[in-house]
Amino acid sequence: MLFRQQPHGFSRNMPRALRTGLLLFSCRFLIFGQSLYTVQTKDLNLVYYDKGHEYLVYHTARCFENAWHFHCSLFSYSPSEPVTVLLNDFGDYGNGAAGVIPHDLVSVTIAPFSYTYETLPANERMNWVMNHELTHIVSLDKPGGSDGFFRSLFSGKVAPIADNPLSLAYSYLTTPRTYSSRWFREGLAVFMETWMAGGLGRALGSYDEMKFRTLVHDSSYFYDPIGLESQGVKVAFDAGTNYYLYGTRFITYLADMYGTEPVVRWIVRSPGSDGHYVADFSRVFGSPLETEWNRWIAFEKSWQKSNLDSVRSHPVTECRRLSQIPLGSVSRAFYDSSRRVLYACVNYPGQVAYIAAVHIDDGRVEHLVDIKGGAVFDVASLQFDERGRRLFFTTDNNDWRDINILNLDTGDAGTVQVDARVGDFAFNKQDNSLWGIRHSGGISTIVRIPPPYREWNQIYSWPYGKDMYDIDISPDGTMLSGALADVSGRQRLILIPVDTLMKGDCPYEVLYDFENSNPANFIFSPDNRYLTGTSYYTGVSNIFRYDLREKKVEVFSNVETGLFRPVNFSTDSLIAFQYTSAGFVPVILALKPVTDISPIRFLGNEVVDKNPVVKSWKVASPASVNIDSLITFKGEYDPFDNIAVSSFYPVVEGYKDFAAFGMRLNLADAILLDNIDATASYTPNSILPADERFHGTVDYRFWGWKLKATYNSADFYDLFGPTKMSRKGYSGSVQYKKTVLYNLPESMDYTLSVAGYGGLDRLPDYQNIAATFDKLLTASARLHYEFLTKSIGATDNEKGVGWDIALHDNEVSAGNFPFVQGTFDVGFALPINHSALWFRTAAGQAFGDRNNPFGNFYFGGFGNNWVDHLDAKRFRQDESFPGTALNSIGGSDYAKFLVEWMTPPARFTGLGGTVVYCNWIQPSLFSSVLATNIDDSNLRQSPYDAGSQVDFHLVFFSTLEATLSFGYAVAFDRGNRLSDEWMASLKIL
Repeated sequence: MLFRQQPHGFSRNMPRALRTGLLLFSCRFLIFGQSLYTVQTKDLNLVYYDKGHEYLVYHTARCFENAWHFHCSLFSYSPSEPVTVLLNDFGDYGNGAAGVIPHDLVSVTIAPFSYTYETLPANERMNWVMNHELTHIVSLDKPGGSDGFFRSLFSGKVAPIADNPLSLAYSYLTTPRTYSSRWFREGLAVFMETWMAGGLGRALGSYDEMKFRTLVHDSSYFYDPIGLESQGVKVAFDAGTNYYLYGTRFITYLADMYGTEPVVRWIVRSPGSDGHYVADFSRVFGSPLETEWNRWIAFEKSWQKSNLDSVRSHPVTECRRLSQIPLGSVSRAFYDSSRRVLYACVNYPGQVAYIAAVHIDDGRVEHLVDIKGGAVFDVASLQFDERGRRLFFTTDNNDWRDINILNLDTGDAGTVQVDARVGDFAFNKQDNSLWGIRHSGGISTIVRIPPPYREWNQIYSWPYGKDMYDIDISPDGTMLSGALADVSGRQRLILIPVDTLMKGDCPYEVLYDFENSNPANFIFSPDNRYLTGTSYYTGVSNIFRYDLREKKVEVFSNVETGLFRPVNFSTDSLIAFQYTSAGFVPVILALKPVTDISPIRFLGNEVVDKNPVVKSWKVASPASVNIDSLITFKGEYDPFDNIAVSSFYPVVEGYKDFAAFGMRLNLADAILLDNIDATASYTPNSILPADERFHGTVDYRFWGWKLKATYNSADFYDLFGPTKMSRKGYSGSVQYKKTVLYNLPESMDYTLSVAGYGGLDRLPDYQNIAATFDKLLTASARLHYEFLTKSIGATDNEKGVGWDIALHDNEVSAGNFPFVQGTFDVGFALPINHSALWFRTAAGQAFGDRNNPFGNFYFGGFGNNWVDHLDAKRFRQDESFPGTALNSIGGSDYAKFLVEWMTPPARFTGLGGTVVYCNWIQPSLFSSVLATNIDDSNLRQSPYDAGSQVDFHLVFFSTLEATLSFGYAVAFDRGNRLSDEWMASLKIL
């Protein structure tokens, strides 16, 4: 069995001894005409888009069948449909996501995992992903009680949609466990992943133990379930990973206290169980969840105190802090002796990720340059060229990484390679070449990047299942070191001659086998004799040094929390980063061998001792699955041919001032590329003319296309408030949207559309403006760009720029009315965390008869309904003008300027309960000025306003977000008060 061994006590003389609900699917590669392929069995529909990934298809299918049959057996689950698994290569690090609404769907990114700080296990990735993600499918999908009845009644599992929020209620009735906290879902999946892999998982994870040991060491706050949701996953430096950490720990505690049998009963629905996971906890465990959570916290504090006492049984290494503030997450770091600064990429709540220069004499942290797309834990790859006075760093670290260079003398930074997909940098001082590890197609490749660093050269590609990371090159340029992980989960520190690598050969020497612990960030000493790094080999991450001459390893620290990312400083001292509950802190420590270290205990091992049944949960090797005999189809996947009914349910809509009642039919294919929605309703009110009582909408979306037809269109939100979207008459439209730049947070797209209307009595875009003609043909083209960023813990974008430009043409019997309009927004983060100042501008010009309503723009009002689904901060839109009535200000041209101060949010840890809670409140102050009919002084209007809006962010049933907003604004014109306006709105979904 591969259950984690109790950590080793280490001494001189001892022998040698890893982000929403719904499927998250990135459509980066989806351009019209892209071919898709599928391999199917009775229970699996595996879809992929690149024939270069076919080498993984059969292996993935075997891993699926292996895990699927285990889950179905353990949880008595009878699937009602095949599970669709979508393979993709949209990121440089592997991950998975799963959802069951409206269909069972798993997305798998095939790249190697990130093993930073051992936050993920190093076992075979496809096996791990299937073990984990299929726990989600079974736990969320298995019906119990009335679930099956409502699925039959509504013809499937109902997806919540903003267009008609009654779907929220239907969705809960069909899949109540989807509306559970993410800590519950992820904790269960991690718990199962660990035992299914024979103990290689985060329920036996060293990082997890360190997290809670450090909370006790630092006397830090333990979140309760509501505080975890409302604050713990938002403002902590490790952000959403707290779902996994807290959830896994609580589930492991339950198994230790009560055994695995009640945990299994709680995971999935069964006859007699409660749909809501909190209520069902009381049924299974006999006490309220909040009570048991408090018992766990008391237990955890006692458990970790015992571990700290074990560490303290030997002298604890003295570490002197170089910075008085934690830096959050940190990358590999480098010491610049000429300036006495430490360079590292940092990611801390309230600040966008950046490269920092930590001045070791006074602890000052200097901001050098922002990092676009900083990762949660390792932030970015960083490398220092001391002679060239430059830093190499990566951006887009959650996507396809770019390579950038920062000139330390001038401060200039620029990109040298886009989508290179290379990280884990090492620098060869002998020839100034940059080396790295490239992830592409699921393969880990050693690459060399010679000056001027515009292209990479493939040196050696490891076979699938072997991943190399944390590489370094010796100062004399002869040796390359790194950590090598294989499918068994074992990790070794290896050494490779550079000259043989350059010939395409890779004969490596295993220096030390760290078993299931990471040999992390081992770096060469300046004299080429030692490799110094860190490992959890003793249960706590300490400094290890390997003597290349004597062929032996020694330990150089005994710390209570953990040390990481060592940096050469002097012959007798070392810089490293110490883990704290608020993030990593740079420290300096003496280079003195430590003779004795006591091990800590892992809570997961206690579960094994008390529940040996988990040993039987280890699934067999996927190689034992005869996948050829299970395949029922192999060929191309056509989304349109796979469209099927996903749900059918009653709806209520608003038409003008009346209520309409009807039905909605939703159809979609398995991976949600083709969707058809149709709604028909009727207003049973004789006041309304007979030809306006029937309402219909058909909406078809595929790839970037959207086709829509309406008849007397109705809208649910017309029942609640001043803004009306329903319109008399009929319409048909075609829209095409194409993303031309997708490099988050930077993106650009264009939209082309053509629409025709008949039977109009109001303008399609302006409810209070009567149409002078009942037929309209309109065409438009819009180009939109944005580069918007925010820090950990932010509620909205805090800095950046965005703009769009649009061309419209309205054709009516009276003639042609072309328009051009554009917007430009720019924001700046203020010194106060999560506070920003935004400047928003807009302008437009119509060409045509300004006496015709079709030849004008119209402004006015906040625009929010009392119940709404559009942007809560509607005052930012160019057609809004709070303080005045909707559509009350018109003109054939306009210019508008708005300034907004987004103040810091106030966050809460316990305002509410498990059904609904408020996690933050944020006020915004704004003022705008508008000028219309600028070219005609007789018609010109130039009002200005000032107002504020306060947003209360609410969460229902753990997953459904809503915003309750209150606003007030007053408008003026030439110094005279025009009017004022109050606004109250509940935005759902």
